[in-house]
Amino acid sequence: MKLCLFQGTFNPIHNAHLKVCEYAKKQFKFDRILVIPAANPPHKTLDRDLAYHRLQMAELAVQDKEYLEVSDIEYLRGGKSYTYLTVKELYDIYDVEGKINFIIGTDAFKNIETWYESDKLKDMLEFILFVREDEKQLEQDKICLQNLKEKGYNYKMMNMPFYDISSTQIRNNITNSIPIKTLVPKEVEKYIDKYGLYRY
Repeated sequence: MKLCLFQGTFNPIHNAHLKVCEYAKKQFKFDRILVIPAANPPHKTLDRDLAYHRLQMAELAVQDKEYLEVSDIEYLRGGKSYTYLTVKELYDIYDVEGKINFIIGTDAFKNIETWYESDKLKDMLEFILFVREDEKQLEQDKICLQNLKEKGYNYKMMNMPFYDISSTQIRNNITNSIPIKTLVPKEVEKYIDKYGLYRY
């Protein structure tokens, strides 16, 4: 199986996340893309109570896309959501063809060396990069990305346009009573409204 992971806080999951998955599927012909909401990410401080809701919203967002599957592996494991532990466990679960692929934004990839067991992780994954910034910033990042490649962090760039949607923007919109219907799937919008999420 050609397996790809897309891990993130997904707080909440939105249309740009789904576009990233769509392009990855088309460009690299993955059999399955696992969407993995990080329950307790080491680099961010999140409301623990939201972990369940983030998982449920991810499930709703992918329900009509057969190549996408939401994994609760980090939610069930507890503790810090270290990518290394997740990947190690997934190799035991799935019959993977070659290496597991890992979708990551260029902004996060630049800091990959700060991740837990990064030296081991780089040998376990092929990274699929998408642009999380504008082209000007990406141009400035080329040296950093090349340095990482020389250190053994193998990556491919995903050819897709930059979608200017962020979870931060969505949360701010909700707080300020600004519509989000063009930013998230309809079912996710309904879920947020039903549980009154992000209204602080």
